[in-house]
Amino acid sequence: MTSVPDGPSAPTGEGGPSAVPVPEGLPGGSGTRSALSDEWVPGPDGLPFRRAARVLLLDDQDRLLLVRGHDVDQPERSWWFTVGGGIDAGESDQQAALRELREETGILLGPADLVGPVLTRSAVFDFLARTCRQDEVFYLARVPSGLPLARDGWTAVEAELLDEMRWWPLDELAQVRIEVYPVDVAVLVRSLLTGWDGTVRHLGEQHD
Repeated sequence: MTSVPDGPSAPTGEGGPSAVPVPEGLPGGSGTRSALSDEWVPGPDGLPFRRAARVLLLDDQDRLLLVRGHDVDQPERSWWFTVGGGIDAGESDQQAALRELREETGILLGPADLVGPVLTRSAVFDFLARTCRQDEVFYLARVPSGLPLARDGWTAVEAELLDEMRWWPLDELAQVRIEVYPVDVAVLVRSLLTGWDGTVRHLGEQHD
């Protein structure tokens, strides 16, 4: 388990005091090509499709936790994105959001800790040499600053493709020079800092 320092983070997306890099030697970290899992099924448009639940996780300093990752076919390109992942069969959106948060960060929250869903979107992106579509629902949650993060629940694919986790001050996040998804997430989160008005904001289709 690795603790996240509370110091300032660099705005470039290239590491810094608040970054938590992925150590070498994790399962799947050899750079071998991975295949799409069975949860991806052909969608109406022919693209591999799944539904996903994500968490906009803030600490008490209004910093947003994001993950930086890359794809096997484009190791030179990386981007920041929110914690979350696919919804398993029989799971509710809320259950999936809590499970994904626990697996990816080690942070255990309960249903009462989630607000929303506050956002939805349909993301079209390249993943493992395929163009995929993922319909996403976003919840909002807060935790105290300085919580330790753990990678015990990472899959082999996540260990291969995820590079670091970082708590981002929103002002710095708005200046990041690499891609951040969803688009304008700093603006979206800032609108939620004083509370959620109960309206689910639909972002439509976005190409990541």
